[in-house]
Amino acid sequence: MTIQQLEKNGTHIAWIPEKELLITDVQSALDLAATVKYETGCTSIILDKASICGDFFILSTGLAGEILQKFTNYGIRAAFVGDYSGYTSKPLHDFIYESNHGRSFFFVPTKEEAIEKLCQ
Repeated sequence: MTIQQLEKNGTHIAWIPEKELLITDVQSALDLAATVKYETGCTSIILDKASICGDFFILSTGLAGEILQKFTNYGIRAAFVGDYSGYTSKPLHDFIYESNHGRSFFFVPTKEEAIEKLCQ
């Protein structure tokens, strides 16, 4: 896994450019967050949507809630880059909408938008 560090307006962000599956469960999400924090000192992370298992986007599994709660507990902010238009679940669309209007987690189409959100 490659971790690139970005900086904008004093905010340091870890960007993981690979589109490989990195988060498959809560423990793998915690391991990723710990690795990023240890290797870079960053508490803001940008990941490609392809890095997260499909169950994350099925809200009834509870996986998204568990992972985002763990990230919150450890002070991690994250932006997930990808195209979310193919999902038909209204609860998922509502979840993405609410997340994007919050301060900790964002689901955006581009890395540039992810950087902007994490720098706010």
